Amino acid sequence: MTSSYSISQTFTLTHAKHLASKVVSDMYQCRNFYGEPSEAQIVNYQEELIVMLAGGYVKEYEFGFKKNDQRIISWLYRVNASGDLVGGTDDRSGGVYARADVSGATHFNFMSYTQAWFDLTSTEQSAVRAKHPINRSTGNLPSDGSGYWHTDRTYSSAGVAIERKTFRPS
Repeated sequence: MTSSYSISQTFTLTHAKHLASKVVSDMYQCRNFYGEPSEAQIVNYQEELIVMLAGGYVKEYEFGFKKNDQRIISWLYRVNASGDLVGGTDDRSGGVYARADVSGATHFNFMSYTQAWFDLTSTEQSAVRAKHPINRSTGNLPSDGSGYWHTDRTYSSAGVAIERKTFRPS
């Protein structure tokens, strides 16, 4: 006799909060080492990230420091929402690189969107934006400075995984 079963998971607001908390923990560590972003900014970014993750609108999320439009130190999060359990890992947050020289650099925070975001009408996008305090404008990410990318963490919940890559100085 053969039997089979399937497990179905739905990505909920609770799962979005779990994933956002990992990114926010990294932001707090960044703040401790480098002085930015501020406490108020982190709280606002967290609210935005929860709303946008819950809606399936985040493709990539990056924050860090740049100088002359080049990354000095940066953390890039790529969202994989294939519906499959990706790797099955949910690493602890942290492990933020602490020895970059950010003197004279400015902090940046950038979000890129999934097709689901662009499929919304402008009225629907406005309704989503009204649920969080961040007002983003279009822009370009800095280019890579003198350093390299390293994949160092994976955060996951309910079949959605966020891979963290760190750009760090050579």
